Amino acid sequence: MSTRKPRWIFSLSGAVLCAVASCGSPEPEGPVTTARSMAEEWEVDFFDDFDHFDPENWQDQLLWVNDEDQCYVRDNLHATREVSDGTLRLRVVDLGEPVECDNLSKFGKQHPPTRYVAGRITSKNRQEFVKGRWTARLRVPDSGQAGMFPAWWLLGARNNEPPIEEEDENVCWPMTGSGEIDIFEHHSDGGPDHYAARAIKNLGYCGGGDWQQLMHVQAATLADYHEYAAEWDGSDLLFLLDGKVIHRSEGQGDQFPELLFAVLNFAKINPSPMRVESWTMEVDWVKHERRVEP
Repeated sequence: MSTRKPRWIFSLSGAVLCAVASCGSPEPEGPVTTARSMAEEWEVDFFDDFDHFDPENWQDQLLWVNDEDQCYVRDNLHATREVSDGTLRLRVVDLGEPVECDNLSKFGKQHPPTRYVAGRITSKNRQEFVKGRWTARLRVPDSGQAGMFPAWWLLGARNNEPPIEEEDENVCWPMTGSGEIDIFEHHSDGGPDHYAARAIKNLGYCGGGDWQQLMHVQAATLADYHEYAAEWDGSDLLFLLDGKVIHRSEGQGDQFPELLFAVLNFAKINPSPMRVESWTMEVDWVKHERRVEP
């Protein structure tokens, strides 16, 4: 079960993008190894297979970060967040003409009118866990279109970005309590069929997060379903693709001791016009597991 917060920190204002030149090669770094996966080591303590949208697990998150073009909207408005046939679909939709947007930045600035609306959900104040292993099975058809920015990631439960529902949600990104781990992030400027996985390095002050230093760029056929996971292994943080370790971030497991919540979103991050009416990320399920002591 999730636990309420005697927490620390991490944040999201971070998922800003890597330039193509700085992303590195979309090839695995070093040998690919199999993760420890003995059944008796792990116990599922949260699982959502999206038979319906469960408000006990998720809420819409409306905010403006990273100078994103789109406006996040709630309650399946414009089909930006849809659950059917056991699948969550988050979309960016081109409305064809600008509409007013009520999204605010953490500094209270309102997003300007925009023709793009999108879906973003979070498990903040719903399902939050310390360490363990987070996994989502998802796909992104037609990857690589200019402006695409779908993501599956974690943020510290004391993050001071909306929604603010408890007094201790007052820690700025990316300080402990508001730290960020990106499990899957497709920045389309790097072309199709690749994604980034990383821990955001905390530089020790509000807004001081390094996206590049700990980033691993991985090739994958994004139109196919894959399982994308992050796992704590002692003091290290592991990133997994379909159950295999693709990257070990040494020492970073110790940098995220706090309760973390999950975020799933699809953003638009540059002024390039969309070539189609909508983009979609399809999520089959999300789960968290805890390691069982022998």
